[in-house]
Amino acid sequence: KISIGNGYHGSHGVLSLYQKLTGAAILPLECDAQELGKGDVIHLETPVNPTGEAFSIRRFAEKAHNRGAYLLVDSTFAPPGLQEPFSLGADLVMHSGTKYLGGHSDLLCGVLASRNQEWERGLREERTFLGSVLGNMEGWLGVRSLRTLGLRVQRQSESAGRLAGWLEGLLVKGRTGDGHVDGDEGLVQRAVEKVHHASLQHQDMEGWLREQMPNGFGPVFAVTMKSEMFARRLPSKCELYQHATSLGGVESLIEWRAMSDDTVDRRLMRVSVGVEQWEDLRDDLMEAFRALIEEVDRGED
Repeated sequence: KISIGNGYHGSHGVLSLYQKLTGAAILPLECDAQELGKGDVIHLETPVNPTGEAFSIRRFAEKAHNRGAYLLVDSTFAPPGLQEPFSLGADLVMHSGTKYLGGHSDLLCGVLASRNQEWERGLREERTFLGSVLGNMEGWLGVRSLRTLGLRVQRQSESAGRLAGWLEGLLVKGRTGDGHVDGDEGLVQRAVEKVHHASLQHQDMEGWLREQMPNGFGPVFAVTMKSEMFARRLPSKCELYQHATSLGGVESLIEWRAMSDDTVDRRLMRVSVGVEQWEDLRDDLMEAFRALIEEVDRGED
C-alpha cells in the first residue's frame, strides 16, 4: 500500500502506472494508521507542490514506523540547507534535481537517497540495468550548481517569505477596515483571495515547523485569485516574472497552474522566486495587480 496526499501530478501519474502493474492499493495521506502494514509506504511531499505549504515529517515518520511501514519524503521544495528529512525520521528522500539542485534551468536530474546500505546497493544495481544515469555534461552542470546551492536557496527562500508575508499583510489590512479600502491594499483585496506558504502556517510555527525548517520556509508560494479570469490574465501583466511551468532556477517564474495540472483550483497561481531583489519582485507584482484591476474597471472582460 502507498499512502499519498496532494502534490506533484507527475508523482501521481507514475503511481497510477505502478498500480496497474502491481495492483498496489493507494491510500490518502491522512488514512487511519491501522490501514498501514509492514512494508507499506507513506509518500510525503513537503513543502507541497504547488502551494508551498508544509507537513510534519516527524509525525508521519512515527505513523509509518509504528506500523512497520516506511516514510519517503519528496523534499524538492526544501533542498539541503532548508530541510533535513533524515534527521526527522525519513527512510528515503527524493529530489527533482532539475529544480533547486540544478538551479539554472539547464539540466535534467533526479535524486533518491537512503541511509540503508542494503537499499543503496540495490538502487545502484537497478540503475545499472535501467541505464538511468546522468550524462557527462549533466554531471558537470550538477557539480557547478551545487557550489552555489546554499547561496541561491537561502536568498530565494527569504525572498519568497517576504513576498508571501507582504501579500498576506495587505489582505489582512484590507479586511480589518470599514469595508472601503484604497491604495495597494484595495487592489490586492480585489484581486487576491488567499496566499499560501509554509511561513504563513503560524499555528505550526512554535510546534514542529520552525524545528523542521530552521533556515527558511521554501522558495515557492502560491496565490489563489478571486476568479479564474484574474488567474489567466495576471502573468501577462508581469515584467520580471516569466510565465512558465518549471521552478528552481535563478529567474522568477509565475504560472497559472491549471495549464499543467487539472487537479488544482483554477484560480491558483504558483510563484517560484528567483534571486532578483525581492523589492523589485514585489513592485512588479503590485504593478501587475494594478494593471489587472484597471483592465477590469474599463470593462475588458
